[in-house]
Amino acid sequence: MKKLKQAKLYQPNAIEISGFLVERYNKCLKLLGLLPTKLTNFTIDGKGWSPEIATEKGEKYYLNNGDANPHAIIISPLQKGKWIYEPFHSFDKELMALIFENYEEEINDITKESALCIDFNQGIDVFYETFDLLNYKDIKIYFNLINDLNVIQEEQRELVNTFHKKNNFVDEKLHKKILTSVKKYGDLRNRNLNLEPLIYETNSFYTKAFGGVFVFKDFPSSILVFESKEWRNKAIKNSTYDVIIFHKDDNELLAKLKDYIVIEYDLDQIIKTERYKRIKKHLFSQLFSETAHPMQDILSNVNLFKNYLNKLDIDAKKYLMCVERYVEKSDVDNSVKITTFIYEDILEAMYEPHSSLLDEEKELIWKLLVKIAPKDPFMMFKYDKNTFYKNYKDWNESYKEWVIDYILENR
Repeated sequence: MKKLKQAKLYQPNAIEISGFLVERYNKCLKLLGLLPTKLTNFTIDGKGWSPEIATEKGEKYYLNNGDANPHAIIISPLQKGKWIYEPFHSFDKELMALIFENYEEEINDITKESALCIDFNQGIDVFYETFDLLNYKDIKIYFNLINDLNVIQEEQRELVNTFHKKNNFVDEKLHKKILTSVKKYGDLRNRNLNLEPLIYETNSFYTKAFGGVFVFKDFPSSILVFESKEWRNKAIKNSTYDVIIFHKDDNELLAKLKDYIVIEYDLDQIIKTERYKRIKKHLFSQLFSETAHPMQDILSNVNLFKNYLNKLDIDAKKYLMCVERYVEKSDVDNSVKITTFIYEDILEAMYEPHSSLLDEEKELIWKLLVKIAPKDPFMMFKYDKNTFYKNYKDWNESYKEWVIDYILENR
């Protein structure tokens, strides 16, 4: 990941936590029922998640109290708009954006001497089965402050109210209590420390619970798409719910989504697109174990690309050029079958979200499509960075350079 880090494409702009902020962070962990970190400095993302603490604890999603109870920590206003490195839900970015949209001024104020522990409550304390995910509707966002700052605020108000009653202004003990509190916490009386809960409405979404599940609600029947075959096999035994269940690699999944007018492809148009060129170059890079020229140069030079294309054996050429061959043949003979020319794994990569979908629906479908057919590095990076990072590890070093340059130029 060194090259990605240098290009600021892997966990960029992390917020450094050290000194007194470590103490505050540990108080947040304690408030969430979690053990403190022993680290004296670490980094966090926009949700307050730390890769170093995750490594220390041996638990990637350590901010969760079980899959049904995700949390966040806001210890700095600099977290606004930052990447969320390990989102547990596809809507985590929207949750944090909603918080800063409503309470940015209050967060700037509170984090001067405190921090916020955030509870995302969807009304489910424990997941007992995968179908509990269908009960996600409204997520209520609750805010808790470390150091009981809001409680101390009320105490200060009471002390001052008492001071103004009768002859209490001469009470030296009362004077001392007020001064001690103000010296330690400042004058909290007129600060907005009680943040009312926010509501986020969910619809279809993706969650890392149960090994990763896509929950689609807006279809004639709800659909659950699992990344884990184990959890898919458990869910499919349950006949209580009117739910269609798939594993992401099931052949019938894309056909069902196409029937529901969720995905589509237009091969005549797609071969003219940048996306198709990227897919073709990705496939090309996988066909060579060794090359005399760096793969980065081959993919960037038309003549070199043609030179190496012609070095491939006939079966490899047919594989790489199958979409164009089909389009060419079907133009003169409309009885030609797609399956005669186009390989299944390449056809899967041709799908895109249906044009009728809303933007947020398209984003979720793209996230699913790049998991099913991880053949477009740019779309992987855009819609599911963890899928991108997983596949990136196995690529040719020179191809990695080409991908990084392409992303930096086009994002």
